[in-house]
Amino acid sequence: MNDSRDFDARAGIGDDADGEPDEYAERFATKPEEQIQRSLFGEILDWMLVPLLLLWPMSIAITYLVAKSIANHPFDRALDDNVIVLAQQVREVNGKVVSQLSGSGRDILRADDIDNVYFQVVGPQGELIDGDRDLPAPPPAEDKVLAGSVQFRNDTMRGADIRIAYTYVDLRRNRGARGAAREPYTVLVQVGETLDKRAHLANDIIKGVILPQFIILPIALALVWFALSRGLSPLAELQQRIRARRPDDLSPIDSGQVPEEISPLVRSLNDMLERLSQSIEMQKRFIADAAHQMKTPLAGMRMQSELALRQTNEEEIHRSLEQLSKSSQTATRLVNQLLALARAENQTPATKPFVPVELSELARNAVHDWVQASFANRIDLGFEQPGYPIMVSGNPVMLREMLSNLIDNALRYTPAEGSVTVRVRANAPDGLAILEVEDTGPGIPMAERGHVFERFYRILGSHAEGSGLGLSIVREIAQQHDATIDIFSNPHSHDPKLPGCLFRVTLRMEQRPEFIEDIG
Repeated sequence: MNDSRDFDARAGIGDDADGEPDEYAERFATKPEEQIQRSLFGEILDWMLVPLLLLWPMSIAITYLVAKSIANHPFDRALDDNVIVLAQQVREVNGKVVSQLSGSGRDILRADDIDNVYFQVVGPQGELIDGDRDLPAPPPAEDKVLAGSVQFRNDTMRGADIRIAYTYVDLRRNRGARGAAREPYTVLVQVGETLDKRAHLANDIIKGVILPQFIILPIALALVWFALSRGLSPLAELQQRIRARRPDDLSPIDSGQVPEEISPLVRSLNDMLERLSQSIEMQKRFIADAAHQMKTPLAGMRMQSELALRQTNEEEIHRSLEQLSKSSQTATRLVNQLLALARAENQTPATKPFVPVELSELARNAVHDWVQASFANRIDLGFEQPGYPIMVSGNPVMLREMLSNLIDNALRYTPAEGSVTVRVRANAPDGLAILEVEDTGPGIPMAERGHVFERFYRILGSHAEGSGLGLSIVREIAQQHDATIDIFSNPHSHDPKLPGCLFRVTLRMEQRPEFIEDIG
């Protein structure tokens, strides 16, 4: 077995955390700029008022256009009637086109005291039969095509915009057969008026619609303000209830007194309070257990120091100092493991980002750290690795701490002349990296395997020295790396009294070796 064991002489690779950057310096070296807090009330108000204020002028413009369209309809109908009435008065008498519009009819056409009304009758040859001479003529292309139907157009006259209704009257129906064979005999009839009355009506409609909006808009803004204040008041009440709590009150917040939309926030807060309560409770138990565990070595150190002070015999003093040294080593190891466990619990990928780690090299360096201890205990410490790199993603310092605790645990429980093997291998089809620590010690009973990862847990009847924290550190680091830990009996042990133990840590490989076909 020793032939397959590989020890790299490169000492110093992967030293302890002394080479790590100071966490406190990283945490407090740069302080991020505080973000400006946004007001939920102001943001909701902006999202409600900005569209309202933008739509308001648009509604005014649309209302104005609709009002103009509404105002045009009745006046166009009146112009249409006037043109038809005037066209009915056009006759051909003795071969001459005449307008039989009476004086009272003219007065009716011009009776409007707001708009200026104009009319015109033009004969077939373009001669003026009756009305206003300077009334603009329609486009010539519409001649004959529009005969018999009333058309409308906008034009200008004497510098003013006017609306004109016009039609062509065909006088052939009044002729005999001889006259019907001649060229078309049409007369143009036009009635126009200025747009003042239409503008007055459109303005009246606008005033009737918009003026109330100047009253409604401030009322609407006040109602929106009041509704937002009332709608957000449960948040203010929730804030007051939380501020009124005692600092040590981590009980759940009553979600029955808040609106449905705030219930998810309250439930999230309750979950956080529950996790915080559990964390504080765990810290309290941890501190209490640590204080209890520290009592024994500190009491031994005090007793041995007092005994050494009372002794006059050099041998007795030397014996007391040896016991004092052992107690100090025990206390030092306990303190180091407490610090390692606290550091492992506070490590997250956010604070210490994971990096690619070559698992074989990391394990080899960790094994080197325990070679002298294995020689001192007369234990054969071996290392087995594949002939290819196995890459995982993780924190190399924490992974090395995890493996060191597994090796330390194996060396403590393996008797002299026994063996401990650290093995790295890969399960390529599943993309898994496997790290194993195998010993030939007394093993762990099945009933105890679920408890050995608890803090300060020691198997009854065990005489090996230890604090009961090493496997707790292993579990904490494995959980941070999404790794699984399994405990088995040593499959290579043939001594019923020493079944041995196999700790297997399974991690996800960062990349699968392309040249491996099938590795179990």
